Amino acid sequence: MPDSVRTTCPYCGVGCGVIATRQDDGRVSVAGDPGHPANFGRLCSKGSALADTLADPDRLLFPEIAGKRADWDEALDLVAARFAETIAEHGPDSVAFYVSGQILTEDYYVANKLMKGYIGSANIDTNSRLCMASSVAGHRRAFGSDTVPGTYEDLEEADLVVLVGSNLAWCHPVLYQRLEAARARRPELRLVVIDPRRTATAASADLHLALAPDTDVALYNGLLAALERAGRIDRAYVAEHTHGLEAALDIARGFDIASVSAATGLASADIGRFYQWVAETPKTVTVYSQGVNQSVVGTDKVNAILNTHLASGRIGRPGCGPFSVTGQPNAMGGREVGGLANMLAAHMAIENPAHRGLVQDFWKSPRIAERPGLKAVEMFQAVREGRIKAIWIMATNPVDSLPDADGVGEALAGCDFVVVSDVTRRTDTVPFADVLLPAAAWGEKDGTVTNSERRISRQRAFRAPPAEARPDWWALTQVARRMGFAEGFAYRRPADIYREHAGLSAERNDGARDFDIGAHAAIRAAEYDALEPFQWPLRADGGGTARFFADGGFYTPDGRAAIWPVEYRAPRMRERRYPLVLNTGRIRDQWHMMTRTGLSTRLLTHMAEPFCEIHPRDAARAGIADATLVHVESPQGRVLLRALVSDRAREGSVFVPMHWSDQFAAAGRIDALVAPDTDPVSGQPGSKFTPVALRPFAAGWYGFAVLRERPRELSADYWAIAPVEGGWRVEIAGTGAVDAGQLAAMFGISRAPGADRLTYRDTASGEERLACWDGGQLTAAVFTAPVPVAVSRSWACGLLAAGFASPRDRAMVLAGRPGGDRPDEGAIVCACRNVGLNRIAAAIAAGARDVAAVGEAVDAGTQCGSCRSEIGALVARFRTLEDADEQIAEAV
Repeated sequence: MPDSVRTTCPYCGVGCGVIATRQDDGRVSVAGDPGHPANFGRLCSKGSALADTLADPDRLLFPEIAGKRADWDEALDLVAARFAETIAEHGPDSVAFYVSGQILTEDYYVANKLMKGYIGSANIDTNSRLCMASSVAGHRRAFGSDTVPGTYEDLEEADLVVLVGSNLAWCHPVLYQRLEAARARRPELRLVVIDPRRTATAASADLHLALAPDTDVALYNGLLAALERAGRIDRAYVAEHTHGLEAALDIARGFDIASVSAATGLASADIGRFYQWVAETPKTVTVYSQGVNQSVVGTDKVNAILNTHLASGRIGRPGCGPFSVTGQPNAMGGREVGGLANMLAAHMAIENPAHRGLVQDFWKSPRIAERPGLKAVEMFQAVREGRIKAIWIMATNPVDSLPDADGVGEALAGCDFVVVSDVTRRTDTVPFADVLLPAAAWGEKDGTVTNSERRISRQRAFRAPPAEARPDWWALTQVARRMGFAEGFAYRRPADIYREHAGLSAERNDGARDFDIGAHAAIRAAEYDALEPFQWPLRADGGGTARFFADGGFYTPDGRAAIWPVEYRAPRMRERRYPLVLNTGRIRDQWHMMTRTGLSTRLLTHMAEPFCEIHPRDAARAGIADATLVHVESPQGRVLLRALVSDRAREGSVFVPMHWSDQFAAAGRIDALVAPDTDPVSGQPGSKFTPVALRPFAAGWYGFAVLRERPRELSADYWAIAPVEGGWRVEIAGTGAVDAGQLAAMFGISRAPGADRLTYRDTASGEERLACWDGGQLTAAVFTAPVPVAVSRSWACGLLAAGFASPRDRAMVLAGRPGGDRPDEGAIVCACRNVGLNRIAAAIAAGARDVAAVGEAVDAGTQCGSCRSEIGALVARFRTLEDADEQIAEAV
């Protein structure tokens, strides 16, 4: 293999290009690809740390049956036989595939073809259902197709960008930095953020609308009416290219500013300013993400947004249009091949008999699914009820990521036959597998992905899979052949699959369908290997378009878009028992269930344990202090989290990150609390709105430890573990009195032969400290107290990498703080450059008065930029204090 390989990042839907380089010593370095049009060399903190994640001590290397090692033939024979037997006895709808936006388009294509064309069921769905299904449904309802009309460049060319339900700075930081660079070049470019939380993105906005959860439809119905009042309806575009405006306006006219304010909780002046800005700005882009999609009214939210662009004709031209930004690296590729249960391949409709006939003819398959299959939440309910008796789960972890996650575990525990394909055994779904298949991981896989702007890129391998790990397409193909379908699955390499995929997209496609990459229908292997990123459509004649719908041409029977009359449904009333709304989502440096990002020490320096962000007034009412522990409860379950009391939260709502599993925390699986309620059109669950209650945890003691070795078992009411350089960090707490001996045994301290131990106990404060050295090297340091332990985590985590041996150094460890000559980095703010709060504060105190100056002084915020809003807040706080000091001095 070449020393440097151009590939793509396996995280969010921005689709950043990556250059992976193998060093002479075998190590791999990763850098952004300056030639890739999605990122032009930029990477976020997660992408920058990809090389840190290549060594997984829990990597799956061999197939397993019933927990015992098996060979591939044995495992594949069993999978094929059990699926065939189940289908023969119970019918094709008794089996299912649950796949993932992390697999490649070629993997997706084979899985979809096997299930829909050869098994004859549409019971294949994907974790992308949890990400963007409402966007798909809204697009299809309005445009007649799942078409993203615009491009990333539109954000840079717009005069007004509206971010709805999107913390772009943290969740899509590379795209956010493109936007921020455009704002720096053109200060007149305004940014509006619509989000219940005051996120890192909201902190940089010209206007932040912190609306009540799930009231977006009221806000956007009001905007449609405001556009009519301002004379901004494009009557010519509407007349020629749409239908339904009057019905939509009949509803929207009932939403004046006063009624919108009552519904959303927003100030009338802020609503009026937003409406005025949109009305007077033809070049407006609306970017929306999970805050819109992850809702039981998600499809209606999408159509309410699309209505304003269709009615004003602001679509398909540079600098204007609606834009759905996806959360996964290949959610778009999955949509293209029909990876959702209610779609066919190549953006064809499963409910359309002509489309079904076309796909079946092209595949020469013995059958074709005739109706939509079960969507994700329905699928696992069917597993629980025994209607689905065999399921193959691929590259996803539903026991943690689906709503009512404990119920998903119970469903799998009772399922007759469960197959799991994954790269690691460190997931909460793996224990339920009857057959475990070791999959190829990022860096080993070869294929294509599609990003949020319809750009297809090659994801290339730069190292061989370890041991017996194999690509997902290969495993699927082998099972298909064993089920008697060899003729339809004669693929030898990913290029063969991609060529067929391209051919199907062009089949009988005279422009009646949006997805068309027919230019590659005869692509050769060498051309596939060298394929450059491109946007679809790319037709056989070489034609294509960067944007859709400026001149109409919608994919509906009459060629007109539907301006959908959207009724506002007020959010459900909360019970007195559950008075708060739970909002779940991502944090800056983590991804999904941390199976990859959890391997990187630097990605856990910013936030290392699960937390609940609570507004100060809600915390006071519940009797919860900052940094203590809190139970969050819903009718589905209960978790135990660190309390983060902050006015970033909207009063009445709490925010909890989605990432922590039982692999990293005692009780942090937040989706165990999320209700399995779904949007009636898209089937996407409402992960942003679950009624919950808060209860303070009556901790008798709190602890923090840094350890050379990972404990075999952690037994306490609360614990959260994370890797650090040279070992592990553990947060821990329990009721009653702390048992120092039990803690020492749990952490392996008492078993260290010949180790030097030092202990300290303050009877007045109840604080205890224990440290152990072996051969002059620190092996463990444990700090406990009746209150949250006040020890600098960044300093303590650095102890394992230092060789503290002198009596002074050892005393410093027991003191719980560094000496005056040992600088403490403080809480890490910039994970890319490992720059902490104390160093940034020192730079500000020394004269750095803006974010750029801080970057010049200490390098913070100079790579991915996702920490820049936090740095800006620190600068602003210092200025406030400085101004206060000056006012006091003047008064004196």
